Amino acid sequence: MHPIAEALRAGGRTFLRILVIRQDRRFAEIFRLARLRQVPVFVEPRSHLDRLVPQGSHQGVIGLVASKRYADEEELLVYAQRQRDAPFLLVLDGVEDPQNLGAVLRTAEAAGVHGVFIPDRRSVGLTAGVAKASGGALEHIRVARCPNIGKLVQRLEELNIPAYALDPQAERSYTDLDFCGPVALVLGVEGKGIRPGVLKKCGDRIRIPMGGQLASLNLSASAAVVIFEAVRQRRLAAFSHRPI
Repeated sequence: MHPIAEALRAGGRTFLRILVIRQDRRFAEIFRLARLRQVPVFVEPRSHLDRLVPQGSHQGVIGLVASKRYADEEELLVYAQRQRDAPFLLVLDGVEDPQNLGAVLRTAEAAGVHGVFIPDRRSVGLTAGVAKASGGALEHIRVARCPNIGKLVQRLEELNIPAYALDPQAERSYTDLDFCGPVALVLGVEGKGIRPGVLKKCGDRIRIPMGGQLASLNLSASAAVVIFEAVRQRRLAAFSHRPI
């Protein structure tokens, strides 16, 4: 229910129609938002919705939508550079699990990341599973697909947007960095990590120090730790520069 409501609020998708199992208080917000967007809503038996989503949990509501449009690489870079605060970008190298990508997008949107880059191959796309795992965040964050992540990282460095690779083998802790200026965080898939060719192009490598027996956190947890350290630093810097 939540991803459909957020998609209606954001207005970034073209809804063909919405199907619900009944018309009552539980679905009142869906009906209200659909009316505002002029999206037709049909009440259908649960068996009909079950047939449309045989392996999933639809919570009594299904939205039939056009695919979300990917942002253009250039468009996203221009957007990030035009914001009031310094560019804050995320680069994901080869994330193939929809749950992981959705969770990272949710964190990135909550933190105010300006956009996310993913490769156009060897990566999950913006599927229904990703949308659901993002809890509605997919409707509010820009995601661009790139033909070559290595070249993207090189270009970011040329644009004075330092690219920091999260690498468990790195010497520096993520807390040693100054995230207050332009920054692009580069993360790889669990197990394999960032591909060597991409890693080589990053300006620096950072790690999250581990105090237990495990060598690293999973992708979504690692992303959340580093992204919100950047948020903490940037907010502190903004507060310290406010006029009294």
